[in-house]
Amino acid sequence: MLPNTVIKRFDQRRLRNLLLLIFVGLAVPTTILIWQAYSQLKWEAFAQHRSLAEQLTDRIDARLIDMINAADARTFADYSFLVVTGDPSANFLQRSPLSNYPVTADLPGVLGHFQVDTDGSFSTPLLPPPDSNANELGIGTAEYDERLQLAREIQAVLADNQLVRSRPEPELRRGMVASPAAPAAMSVGSEVSMAPEEKEAEDLAGYEGRSRELRVAADDDVADKRDLAPLERDFRDSAAYSQQVFDELTVPSKSSAVGMAGVASEAEPATGADRKDALRQNTMGKVSDLQLDAALQKKSEQMERAAVAEQARSGGRFDAPARAKRRELSALSTGDQYITTFESEIDPLEFSLLDSGHFVLFRKVWRDGERYIQGLLIDQARFTQDIISTRFMETALWGMSSLIVAYQDDVIQTMSRADTYRLSTGSAEMEGALLYRNRLSAPLDSLELIYSIKSLPPGPGASIIGWLTLVLALVFVGGFIALYRLGVGQINLARQQQDFVAAVNHELKTPLTSIRMYGEMLKEGWADEDKRQSYYEFIHDESERLTRLISNVLQLAKFSRNEPQLDMKPTPVSSLMSNIESKIASQVERAGFTLEFSRDATADEVAIRIDEDCFTQIIINLVDNAIKFSKDAATKRIEITSRLDTDQRVAFAVRDYGPGIPTDQMKKIFKLFYRSESELTRETVGTGIGLAIVHQLTLAMDGKVDVINREPGAEFVVSFATA
Repeated sequence: MLPNTVIKRFDQRRLRNLLLLIFVGLAVPTTILIWQAYSQLKWEAFAQHRSLAEQLTDRIDARLIDMINAADARTFADYSFLVVTGDPSANFLQRSPLSNYPVTADLPGVLGHFQVDTDGSFSTPLLPPPDSNANELGIGTAEYDERLQLAREIQAVLADNQLVRSRPEPELRRGMVASPAAPAAMSVGSEVSMAPEEKEAEDLAGYEGRSRELRVAADDDVADKRDLAPLERDFRDSAAYSQQVFDELTVPSKSSAVGMAGVASEAEPATGADRKDALRQNTMGKVSDLQLDAALQKKSEQMERAAVAEQARSGGRFDAPARAKRRELSALSTGDQYITTFESEIDPLEFSLLDSGHFVLFRKVWRDGERYIQGLLIDQARFTQDIISTRFMETALWGMSSLIVAYQDDVIQTMSRADTYRLSTGSAEMEGALLYRNRLSAPLDSLELIYSIKSLPPGPGASIIGWLTLVLALVFVGGFIALYRLGVGQINLARQQQDFVAAVNHELKTPLTSIRMYGEMLKEGWADEDKRQSYYEFIHDESERLTRLISNVLQLAKFSRNEPQLDMKPTPVSSLMSNIESKIASQVERAGFTLEFSRDATADEVAIRIDEDCFTQIIINLVDNAIKFSKDAATKRIEITSRLDTDQRVAFAVRDYGPGIPTDQMKKIFKLFYRSESELTRETVGTGIGLAIVHQLTLAMDGKVDVINREPGAEFVVSFATA
């Protein structure tokens, strides 16, 4: 309890402000501590999931390195249909491992292998050499048609991307495959089997066709002169093919401009429109357009710098062999079962994304002073599905993050379980939180894996912190409310005690003064015989009033000390009613009221377990309360009744015919020291503890007390269980 000196200086507003100040003073540092703990868990969860992303990237990279090394180890002769095995002098030929159909390759998603000669001629190990019989090599007509169709598709993709000569394909003599005696069909796009006059006629036809296109474009009034540049460039490229197109594939600033619009060179860079069209056809957006969470991105960059430094100290992410040129001796069949041995110099494999959406993995080979291009054409969707997506879906990252595959700052594919993260090429914002990003090892270092999350999953202790926050919030709010109510109760109690002291002072002084005055008058003999009797009665009534007041105060003191001493025993209801009638009859009559008793015969036959003195005090207090508040009533009558209720409880009712009790005060009148009137303006006497004593004594004897408004007056009912 608060000290009285403190309570006297406080009202409800000041108490509320003080408690709010204390509440804020405790809540702010507690909130900061909880927030710091939750942030720490958040970053731990971030680091954990980032570690998962890093491990996944390392596994993908390690697998790709093994596959690239296997593909890089292929000899120059493997890109032919027939290869020499063992000693070249043994003159033993067998089919190349790259000639299998369906295509089996070291990397997933490979459509097929190809070779491009210095003049742009296309060949593939899928088709046998022109001077061989396909049937003798175990290739039937149906399979040959399928191989031929696949070879045409590979050549078409390379031609569309200006990587091989884009001239009309010569007529293929399919009957050669069906007849064992006929010469074998030539490989697609091969110019070895063409007669010189056929080649010259074809070049002339191509020149005349291109010239007609130039003339039509020049005569068109609407055409812009700038539109002639691609046509002229295509014409020049078809007339003089250069393998420089493969060199420009791996140049970052040129890769997006290489494609159907023509080859971009240093002298003739692709226009902005060309680059924009290529971007729309082959990519989903720019990595720089991703609006990633700044705080998480900063944290990720710090972790990335630390990881890079650690990799530098440890010598790199993997112990991959150095990628450098190598020399090898190869044996190759040149026709008529003649085997030639030669030395070739092979560059490491290089990687690029074509404008058609295909991946190309190629290498440059030098043989006899000429450069050849050997490579693999890869389907992007199948490659990423097998290498990246399948493994991504096997991790815990699949359910909470998105994986973006980027090629040289262009987003080419996204993978996500949820549809909440979408990457578009429009103006819509691309939101997310950067988890981890890293490039693959060479030659796939132009591919970047970017992991982003929409919402970071909580850490392992987040639920504990959440429950702790909830408990602390309930404690703070509940404590504030409890302390406020306790403080308000203490303030009200202090005021009520002050009112009680004033009331007791008034209640004690008035009868004592009257008793002293009438006693002195009787002592001095100033009253005759008639007045003397009335003075005696007045002194008697005032002394009983003092007795009741002192009894209530003593009873209140016992309850305040939790020391109620009750003598509980079964008592007949009939004796209780008779005893009550004898003790209050004179009190009611002297107050000018009429007393009416209504006794239920059934109730008189039962007994209740109570303390008789306490019961008498209850009825006297109720009668005294009824007299005080109905003294100005038109009907001055007090009714006391007893009845046996259906639940085997005996109810005793005291009713008056006064103004009744306001509804908003019916639950307050049994509170200690409560008075409906101010001590300065009240017209009724009393201390405000009578009804509180009634309530406490009734409950102490396992009874119930209630008040009911009547028309007119009020009725107080106390009930006790039968013994």
